[in-house]
Amino acid sequence: MLLKLSGQVFAGDDSFGICYDTVARIASDVKEVSDGGVDIAIVVGGGNIIRGKAAETAGMDRASADYMGMLATVINALALQDALEKLDAETRVQAAITMAEVAEPFIRRRALRHLEKGRIVIFAAGTGNPYFTTDSAAALRALEMKAQAVLKATNVNGVYDKDPRKYPDAQMLQELDYMEAINRNLGIMDLTAFTLCMNHNMPIVVFNITKRGNIKRAVWGEPIGTIVGGKNE
Repeated sequence: MLLKLSGQVFAGDDSFGICYDTVARIASDVKEVSDGGVDIAIVVGGGNIIRGKAAETAGMDRASADYMGMLATVINALALQDALEKLDAETRVQAAITMAEVAEPFIRRRALRHLEKGRIVIFAAGTGNPYFTTDSAAALRALEMKAQAVLKATNVNGVYDKDPRKYPDAQMLQELDYMEAINRNLGIMDLTAFTLCMNHNMPIVVFNITKRGNIKRAVWGEPIGTIVGGKNE
């Protein structure tokens, strides 16, 4: 499985920074899944530290802002690695930009070998290219790792027909096909990431990671969250 953790997840109930209690809880849930025999890779975002698009709006060069965002994902990856290793979970961080002192370079075959050996692999620095989001990195790495699904962790229970934080009558959708999600502009992932998943029939499971044990429930296929595409699977 490929687990996508947004940077905001790392902040917990705060709007900025890293909530170490939240990271420890996520690490515990991830280890439980790994101990159950599931090969799990993780792509982390960096929006709890900096968002490239927001920095661009403030006047920064977009490419420079995106590279700063990539560095933020490495910070989150190292925090998660530390929390996992405290639980005796063997973990490797691979970065899409060269940072030899703190992370391995992303090498597909090496990452696959880590997974074969039961290690948890955390992918940082997105795709290594500006103008691409970590959602795109998650879709790309899922395909490269031959994952069965992308698990997109959020702070809400699934995909809704409208923003549940603004509209009390918002209804959660249990299943969607790819084109329906695109046509309704539901904002599950950016269009590049979504198209990658659609073209390769990669299911996306959107679920609430703030509830303890939900990663395991999503992995075992329990009916939580929203499943997008891959219905025949």
